[in-house]
Amino acid sequence: MPAITHVPTPYSYSTAVAAGEFVYLGLHRGFGDTFAEQLDGTFDYLQRTLAEFDLALDSLVKVNVWLREIGDLPEMEKRFRNYFAEDAFPARMTSTTEFIDDDCMLMIDGVAYRGP
Repeated sequence: MPAITHVPTPYSYSTAVAAGEFVYLGLHRGFGDTFAEQLDGTFDYLQRTLAEFDLALDSLVKVNVWLREIGDLPEMEKRFRNYFAEDAFPARMTSTTEFIDDDCMLMIDGVAYRGP
């Protein structure tokens, strides 16, 4: 049986768990005063996590985006184009929620494919 690999955090979840051909990503968030800063920071964090498995953003096959404000959806849509080829976006679900951290504007989790 292939090993399951965890990227731990000091909290009760892993940043990522690799199992078989997939890497399951836990919550990723960025910091900053604006939505753009937080989104870019989130993608930086995602890239660093995926790099631990020698993967890039184009390995993402599914993401869930959690927004505090649905009004940020148009900017999110625009900025996603900075990170993926036009014909290679991951499958995505976007929803709104409240966050424990008052300064948090978005979080992303998802699944990456690392192949056989």
